[in-house]
Amino acid sequence: MKKRTHIPAETPAELLADLRNLVVEAETLLQSSVTEHSEEALAALRARVSAAQDRLAALYDSTKKKVSDGARYADETIRENPYQSLAVALGLGIVIGVLVGRRSK
Repeated sequence: MKKRTHIPAETPAELLADLRNLVVEAETLLQSSVTEHSEEALAALRARVSAAQDRLAALYDSTKKKVSDGARYADETIRENPYQSLAVALGLGIVIGVLVGRRSK
């Protein structure tokens, strides 16, 4: 296997692509014959999997915080403006109903 410098993924799509590459490399390593370099390659693969798990955990934590902050903001906004919120919900419901009704015909 050739050595690569690894740059951590910044977006979920990049992280997913990196995880897929790790799986492919692991399958290739398992299918190849045992050589003197296999222990080194396995250790490098383990390190990359560990780093990917850490990045995935960090991404999960930040996403969870953003979602809870968004839900808290929406709750505060709805409580401060209940009639306007109802009007917006009614308007969106009508628009979606019209669009779905057109598609079904």
